[in-house]
Amino acid sequence: MSRARVVVVGGGFAGFQAARTLRRTLGRRADVTLLNPTDHLLYLPLLPQVATGVLEPRRVAVSLPAALPGVRLALGEAEHIDLAARTVHYRDQEGATGQLRYDRLVLAVGSVSKLLPVPGVIEHATGFRGLPEALYLRDHLVRQMELAAQDEDATDRRTFVVVGAGYTGTEVAAQGALFTTSMAIRRREPAERTRRPRWLLLDIADRVLPELDPRLSETAERVLRSRRVEIRTRTSVKEATKDGVLLDDGEFIPTRTVVWCVGVRPDPLVGGLGLREERGRLVVNPTLDVPGHPEVYACGDAAAVPDATRPGEYTPMTAQHATRQGRLAGRNLAAALLGRGAVRPYVHHDLGFAVDLGGVQGAANPLGVPLSGPLAGAVTRGYHLAAMPGNRIRVAADWLLEAALPPQAVQLGMIRAGSVPLDSTSPELAGVPAPPSREE
Repeated sequence: MSRARVVVVGGGFAGFQAARTLRRTLGRRADVTLLNPTDHLLYLPLLPQVATGVLEPRRVAVSLPAALPGVRLALGEAEHIDLAARTVHYRDQEGATGQLRYDRLVLAVGSVSKLLPVPGVIEHATGFRGLPEALYLRDHLVRQMELAAQDEDATDRRTFVVVGAGYTGTEVAAQGALFTTSMAIRRREPAERTRRPRWLLLDIADRVLPELDPRLSETAERVLRSRRVEIRTRTSVKEATKDGVLLDDGEFIPTRTVVWCVGVRPDPLVGGLGLREERGRLVVNPTLDVPGHPEVYACGDAAAVPDATRPGEYTPMTAQHATRQGRLAGRNLAAALLGRGAVRPYVHHDLGFAVDLGGVQGAANPLGVPLSGPLAGAVTRGYHLAAMPGNRIRVAADWLLEAALPPQAVQLGMIRAGSVPLDSTSPELAGVPAPPSREE
């Protein structure tokens, strides 16, 4: 009897856990193939630390071949899925096309940056969804501070605007302010307020971290304000230009830096399947299989999974849910394939959230217990070490070095602005040619 062919599309949190669970559960009874544009899992929560020089880029890139022995890695971006023919069509990093046939399929394609119809944003803002964006932002922050040091009147270069006060935007603003202020101090620049780096955090919500516990918001705001980050709630960007951003209240902020962190949307691949969706997410049963297609499972950001704790609603798009759903999808698929064992619905208990605010500061509520300050910072980093599927020792070593030495503020010149367009997460990683570089 030939072995079953199982294809997992997407190597993020959900896809990684699904592939690992399938390999461990099925052993040699199935061929498991993971289709992903890169050869690594990107640990997104630590990306702000790459952008501020705390962590080296490879620390947050966990090798898929090393972490998933026995799983075949196919490098490529899924372009179309033929459900009738049970075939996944993809394009690799060099533009060649290929296809994978399957008996069982796990869709874990994740999400991409959410774009809003704001004039000039695509041309003049930088997203924050991958290593290219983090590396570009690190160079950009250093460059703006170095150029501003040559010109006392270059307030636009010392002004940094972050749009979106969610999890990512709050961390970028908090850690970015710490990073640029540290650069100014080390260069022994005058301490007058007009020459200090200016950071603004904008959001249409009435508080930072609007999706989390209000106590976490209060802690984050306190840290942000201590670092002189200007928090503008109930405020949005009306237009972005090469000279700055126009806010909806009529104020124009001169700046060379706009970081777009307004959130994510499901990968558009699921929209081409012709199946039921919920706000762009593929609707699945509580057991994570797709209605009408028992051979297909979906999990993570691209799946609308019923929330057992809130009847009638779906689980939010978080790494915590993606990780758990990936494991369950692997278990349920294996049980169905082998014809033994019970399939289980997705049921979760909230473990809380943790936000790393840079330095020793953090905000966390593990198991509902609100924490702040150094204790929250330690809990946050401990959680990340436990959650990472690899590179733990290297990450811990970088943190120890950060505690003893200042981060290295140098330009590497590895990523140009045109390689990180806002309308695509990481084009060069998907084999898409980078557009011409936009003006610095």
